[in-house]
Amino acid sequence: MAHTEETHNHIVSPKLYVGIFLFLMVMTALTVFAATINFGIMNPVIALVIATAKATTVILFFMHIKYSTRLTQIVILSTLFFLFLLLGLTLTDYLSRAWMAYPSR
Repeated sequence: MAHTEETHNHIVSPKLYVGIFLFLMVMTALTVFAATINFGIMNPVIALVIATAKATTVILFFMHIKYSTRLTQIVILSTLFFLFLLLGLTLTDYLSRAWMAYPSR
């Protein structure tokens, strides 16, 4: 039994790339606009949401993850899982430092 290997060359239309470019430009303008307004404690949250949307778009379409194999998608998702796990552990350490009572010097 001969093993044949198929290559997956997905061709994306230029209209999609133009749409993604416009989306990224709008998100960049939104980032600049949000930076000029004081939302208080929500400033970093808004900036991270916008950055996550832009990064997800780049990963899916410019890195062709959307059209890649299931194994590649699982590797990307597991990488993101461990990234968020490490960020969560670091954040819990940072936030819980104020709870500890340090002896005065």
